[in-house]
Amino acid sequence: MNSDEAPATEGARRMNRVERREQILAAAIVAFAEGGYAGTTTDQVARVAGVSQPYVVRLFGTKADLFVEVFDHVAGQILERFERVAPGPDAKERMADAYTDLIGDPNWLRVLMHGFVVGAEPAAVGTRAREVLGRVFELYRSRTGADVEAARTFVATGMLLNVLSALEAPRHVDEDENLAALVECSIGRIAQGTR
Repeated sequence: MNSDEAPATEGARRMNRVERREQILAAAIVAFAEGGYAGTTTDQVARVAGVSQPYVVRLFGTKADLFVEVFDHVAGQILERFERVAPGPDAKERMADAYTDLIGDPNWLRVLMHGFVVGAEPAAVGTRAREVLGRVFELYRSRTGADVEAARTFVATGMLLNVLSALEAPRHVDEDENLAALVECSIGRIAQGTR
């Protein structure tokens, strides 16, 4: 038995390498969402995954390599949802619906935000983050037929929603009337279906 893998309990099937990799990737999403790139170690990821730190490194390489893979996984899932929207008269609504489905998973949004904040280091994350932002802009335009201003508004609103979600603003609206108004005119409108 590999010392990095937990022993299988009686009757339980042992995970293969691909399954273990997926388990570690899921744990890394949680760990990086919480601590960001700078505040997360491969040891923390290993603890969340229930494996050893050398096993994480053996599967993913450096912390930078792992973060790039985590960011790319999350960004890829987000882009895939937008890409599934077919062009047409209801594309604006379906693009907005695809986005609002995403804010149901705060870990994905936090990883995305951490990737945008990292910007240039590791360089691969900055490159991918810029590609993702540009691709969302392009997908909105191509699916909806919108002009650049409408597409910019869609992307800007999405970023505002990311920030509000990352701040857990809806849970803290009673602390500040201005925050409450901002949450209501952005997240509240989505909840009511009046984008």
